[in-house]
Amino acid sequence: MAVLIPFGLLPAAIPVMNDSLQTFEHAQRTAIDLAIQFGPRLLVALLILAAGYYVGRWVGRMADSMLAKLGLDETLRQLLVRMVRLLVLGLFLIMALQNLGVQLLPLIAGLGVAGAGVALAMQGVLGNLAAGLTIIFTRPFHVGEYISTVGEEGRVEEIKLFNTVLSHPDRSRIVIPNRKIVGEILHNFGTLRQLDVVVGVAYDTDLRVALETIRELLAAHPNILQEPEPMIRVLTLADSGVTIAIRPWTLVEHFNSASGEVTQAVLEAFRARGIRIPFPQREVRLLNPA
Repeated sequence: MAVLIPFGLLPAAIPVMNDSLQTFEHAQRTAIDLAIQFGPRLLVALLILAAGYYVGRWVGRMADSMLAKLGLDETLRQLLVRMVRLLVLGLFLIMALQNLGVQLLPLIAGLGVAGAGVALAMQGVLGNLAAGLTIIFTRPFHVGEYISTVGEEGRVEEIKLFNTVLSHPDRSRIVIPNRKIVGEILHNFGTLRQLDVVVGVAYDTDLRVALETIRELLAAHPNILQEPEPMIRVLTLADSGVTIAIRPWTLVEHFNSASGEVTQAVLEAFRARGIRIPFPQREVRLLNPA
């Protein structure tokens, strides 16, 4: 077959073109050979991973149902379900790698070395993870409880592996790293909080009438709990009057509103019954008037 050489093309360039064509044909043959050799294995490996994903979800749902019947805490239950899913997916991943002919021992050794380097670089993150596991398994508090720790307080909304999320009464959200919580003093109010209202009455007041008035208004308040029983007692004999402590219980979500409502109700009830709330006063006597 005659080969037409374009005008201006040097005969010396013809071997270079032939070498390029041979290289391309060799690469094409190599790609086809690899596709024939590893294509079916790769397809089977992908199918194994897909099967592992769906099997992991199915096993996770079964585990979640079983753990729910045991009455485990929701956060702990979610953690165990995730671990089960990852374990199933990891087993199917090993099967997929073996199908591809990957040597697992060198791979595991390499991952171990890489993991050591990552652990050194992420000490803070791993510290939060360890603290999160400690919180989940020891359960010093639960979702929905009101806690105070490291100078912050709020209702527990989420307990994650790396941090705990609180909702503050001012509607803001507080995210606390778990390593800041573990080892610190923790005040867990639970789902109830106790109000601390203090009111003073004059010394000439009938204390039985004043205390009975407070009991009646607390019994009528919709957000004040009757169990535990509200605590009402004479606190101190102050300079200008008798101080009475009013400490009823309410749910965490009603704490801020109930405090102001009880204080207002006490003031209005005392006014209605003629109970006088004293104000600071001093009696000054001139011994030697000019």
